Amino acid sequence: MSQKIAWIDNLRALACMMVVMIHASTFQVVNFATINSLSWQLADVLNAFSRAAVPVFFMISGYLFWGEKSARPRHFLRIALCWFFYSALAVFYLYVSTKMGFWPLLKNILQKPVFYHLWFFYAIGVIYLLSPFIAIKKVSAPLLVIVAILLGVLANPQLPALNWQGFHLLPLNLYITGDAFYYLLYALFGRALGILDYDKPWLGWAAATTFVASSLLIAIGTELQSQHNQNFASTYYFYCSPLVFIAALSLFLWARQALARLDWPPLRLISRHSLAIYGFHALIIIALRSGHLDFPRSPLLNIAWLFICGLLGGLLLALLLSRVDGKRWVS
Repeated sequence: MSQKIAWIDNLRALACMMVVMIHASTFQVVNFATINSLSWQLADVLNAFSRAAVPVFFMISGYLFWGEKSARPRHFLRIALCWFFYSALAVFYLYVSTKMGFWPLLKNILQKPVFYHLWFFYAIGVIYLLSPFIAIKKVSAPLLVIVAILLGVLANPQLPALNWQGFHLLPLNLYITGDAFYYLLYALFGRALGILDYDKPWLGWAAATTFVASSLLIAIGTELQSQHNQNFASTYYFYCSPLVFIAALSLFLWARQALARLDWPPLRLISRHSLAIYGFHALIIIALRSGHLDFPRSPLLNIAWLFICGLLGGLLLALLLSRVDGKRWVS
């Protein structure tokens, strides 16, 4: 792998594992009855530190397709085939496990996914569709910081409102609505940060520190908001929220510097099959829980078990699928 590709491949593998961790730990985090326990707090931290994963996937797509190259017909075909294949797999699983009819499962498939994690295949299509029209130019680091603070934080509709003597201060009203704007913004920053000229080692440490700090604030905010609501609150978990936005950009910036020279075969393997792992892992985790093949009385063991099974099980199925999917359309 060249250094330019190596860090993207390694980051893709890392983000894939983080997504599996999100779904492995969510069942414990949403259990508000255990909020004061150490296991809940650790699950909250694991989930919070993984929140940047999905935005990073949008950033990777922006880096790859919003520059000299753009998405080609085969990329659109692959996303469409993945959407169809993993949706069909989910429908089959739900039909067998819940006895729901095919029509109730399929009638809204053009508006929403049949299984929760498949929403990504809908959203990523927008990045691909716009890629022939967008080529990000090199800009200075100060300008990127200003735009990130303004659009990602100060004007972010999910920023808690700040008022002073009846005057509305934050968030700024720049008429930003909808998650799609932030998916596009992630893609934009993925390309802009990926081609940014910088060679200062301290920037990598600063990015890592920012990622850790923002992730800890996500965990702390989630706990405090849940206690305030007396129910689990996902306010700080949203992929487009300010803290997740900061965490995603800092993780991407750190990865460009820290993962460029890392050449570890397991990461390459996970990266190569990350799409299939994404498609399979949630079904594996749900099947284990539904079949009572987990350890609900030992939350931390349960998280580790679900994570290992989701990751390795998804990888194993991906490898098996690749034997019949020679062109790797869905594997």
